[in-house]
Amino acid sequence: MTHPEPDPRRWRALAVCLIAGFMTLLDVSIVNVALPAMQRGVGASAAELSWVVSGYALTFGLVLVASGRLGDDRGRKKMFVIALALFTLTSAAAGIAPNAETLVAARLLQGAAGGMLNPQVIGFIQQLFQGRERGRAFGLFGAAIGISTAIGPLLGGLLLEWGGEADGWRWVFYVNVPIGVLALVLGARLLPRDTANEGERQPLDVVGALLLGGAVVALMVPLVLSEGDPASAPWWLLAVSAVLLVLFVFWERRARRAHGHPLVDFALLRTRSYALGSSLGLLYFAGFTAIFFVITLFLQNGRGYTPLQAGLALTPFALGSAVTSAIGGRLVSRLGKPLVVGGLLAVAVGLVAVDVVLRLDPQQVGWAIAGPLLVAGLGSGFVIAPNQTLALEEVPTREGGTAAGVLQTGQRVGSAIGISAVGAVFFGQLASTGGDWARAISLGLVGAVVFVVLALALGVVDLLADRRRARRSTPDSTPDSTPDSTPDSTDDATRTPVESPAR
Repeated sequence: MTHPEPDPRRWRALAVCLIAGFMTLLDVSIVNVALPAMQRGVGASAAELSWVVSGYALTFGLVLVASGRLGDDRGRKKMFVIALALFTLTSAAAGIAPNAETLVAARLLQGAAGGMLNPQVIGFIQQLFQGRERGRAFGLFGAAIGISTAIGPLLGGLLLEWGGEADGWRWVFYVNVPIGVLALVLGARLLPRDTANEGERQPLDVVGALLLGGAVVALMVPLVLSEGDPASAPWWLLAVSAVLLVLFVFWERRARRAHGHPLVDFALLRTRSYALGSSLGLLYFAGFTAIFFVITLFLQNGRGYTPLQAGLALTPFALGSAVTSAIGGRLVSRLGKPLVVGGLLAVAVGLVAVDVVLRLDPQQVGWAIAGPLLVAGLGSGFVIAPNQTLALEEVPTREGGTAAGVLQTGQRVGSAIGISAVGAVFFGQLASTGGDWARAISLGLVGAVVFVVLALALGVVDLLADRRRARRSTPDSTPDSTPDSTPDSTDDATRTPVESPAR
């Protein structure tokens, strides 16, 4: 089978995608350090500040799958441009917000725009790159994820210092506007045109989108609201989420029989590499995101660090993640799953070392945790991008946006679960000990490590299962057999061939 000639502008197109993706993911963490300034600036209540942070994550996760399907069916470039324009406009609206209500509304719309944009980025990577190049591209995207999450507090602190006490927080949003405009201009020129089949009028599974969206909202609302007060969160919505998910599965099966074009093709979830990669990503993001949540709170509220100082203290993680994400993208085609398992082990070791160092109660906390955070960051770079590459390697290109939407929804749900669980432990310890920050951060880090270790255990079990299958199949193997073929993978005729990573 011959492959079409690669797009000569693919690396420049990737740069545009990475800029856009970086902005949307940066806005998950950059606002945290600006919350006190926002409270003073617009008189926001504690509940409204919670929605500034949590509302973004909520609407981001709400639209991921439906937006991925729209990009696959109606054109990724069209969806990318619309979403990026909306993200730029809502960033400006958040920056000029005269009151808390307007700010919350702008953040909800901004989150939805970010959720519309991100599946298109991964869809373009699937479309533009093959084999080892795809691994390198995902490595760069993984670097964008790791850096945006870890460096958000530092950039937020710098913007607050530069913008001044009164309106510095507004620049946390304004900074997206010139970058967004530049990305729009470059995207219009460099991104590949939508193909004819993408423009075909496939039936829209509106009911499926509403059922899945309702299930995601019902799941995430109690999780995000529990960050401040777990006892008051509407946990009954979890039952509603479960019911909606069951209805969604029944409806999708009906849609497949009726017109053959459901919102989510469940054949994706029967593809072993995709299902396991998505599950591992959910568990890892639960621990990964919670790390920055509790450490930032500890440094600013427990040790009196300024936003800029807290951001600088987390920079070693960002630097380590940036370096190994790029390297991991090159190595994943040769090392495969062992690379992810090794990265998870390094993250767990680094976080345990952070806990040990903090138990010693050093005078210069930021310097003391720099080394362990660097180790954890180096490991993280070998997890996010390689796992994403392995999860999507058997996904057909035409399903790339939908698969990315499901994958990223899992990551967002994982982040909400992690922050909710670790935050409950962290704040519960603070309340029960009358403000013992050292004990609270220790238990919070243990909670984050638990999620990372669960992801590590899943990776090890999967790796051992692969090796057992390989040993069983060796006597019957032929020169044409491929180690990645799985009996339950579907759509072999349309799957995009990629170079099989070593297992």
